[in-house]
Amino acid sequence: MNAIPATMNFASDNNAPVHPKIIEAIVRANRGHVLAYGEDVYTRRAVAKFREVFGPDVEVFFVFNGTGANVLGLASLVRPYNAIICAETAHIYTDECGAPERFTGCKLLPLPTSDGKIRVDQVRSHLHVSGVEHHAQPKVVSITQATEYGTVYTPDEIRELADFVHNRGMFLHMDGARLANAAASLGVSLRALTTDAGVDVLSFGGTKNGLMFGEAVVFFNPTLSREFRFLRKQGLQLAAKMRYVAVQFEALLTDDLWLENARHANRMARLLADRLQGVPGVTITQKVEANAVFARIPRRAVAGLQAKYFFYVWDENASADEVEVRWMTSFDTEEAHVLDFVEAIKREVDFPGR
Repeated sequence: MNAIPATMNFASDNNAPVHPKIIEAIVRANRGHVLAYGEDVYTRRAVAKFREVFGPDVEVFFVFNGTGANVLGLASLVRPYNAIICAETAHIYTDECGAPERFTGCKLLPLPTSDGKIRVDQVRSHLHVSGVEHHAQPKVVSITQATEYGTVYTPDEIRELADFVHNRGMFLHMDGARLANAAASLGVSLRALTTDAGVDVLSFGGTKNGLMFGEAVVFFNPTLSREFRFLRKQGLQLAAKMRYVAVQFEALLTDDLWLENARHANRMARLLADRLQGVPGVTITQKVEANAVFARIPRRAVAGLQAKYFFYVWDENASADEVEVRWMTSFDTEEAHVLDFVEAIKREVDFPGR
């Protein structure tokens, strides 16, 4: 049988392998019998690590994937007659196959955004229906950190949103699939972007930052989590062999592995953007603040580039002659990969198919 060749692409940090330290942690946990469903020492140690990082009062629940974390985290905050406000680019709106609406019963209210971020004035525009029984009642604002455009919210921007919604009896949810990249970009702690900024519920990502699988739902107000264990079970996200999820997070949060991985991914994205500045036919369209580069390139160059280094087209209809593309880097992206990709881009932009 022929071996499948190892390939490097710039499509998604989900495509990266598992970090060796995470594999080592799984192997260490793979000994003997322990109680199932999180009643084990590995899960207790991982939760303790979360409390070191985010604060002593957080409640932590491990789940299998990001959609599960988002759906169940949101479900803990709403009733079916509520509405959830989010950016039009939000993963919960565009990439979860309607799961948030199906499983919460709530209406999603998307806000237009040019950079992936939403602002208080936009949220305010949806609140005139509050108390009117003919309309879904806004209850949660969900933000993504880093955003789907690779931009980041500062702690002050998050606090402004949190204060606004809390003063109106609402909640702030954060999809933190790339929270590590945002914290690395800003040079702040994970706590500064969550606990200290007023987030109520966090979906904390691991898969995009070196884990094999697993995400965590983090509650900063323990009263909100009282019935979450039932939601998790009913929502098909309770792992029997939870030690294998938990031990990965313990490793990720030990000795700042999360930060090391995120810093490197961010640095490779910045290198890619810097080397493409001034290249005719390539226009960077967003600030490069995390591990994503968005650019407009000639439509004719896409097929040849994708054959060498696969990536996704973000906006097929950017213009008649151009598309907008997304290039993602990860913890294992090497400088040589980036430089080779830059040369491939230059060739395809000038001479497609060469």
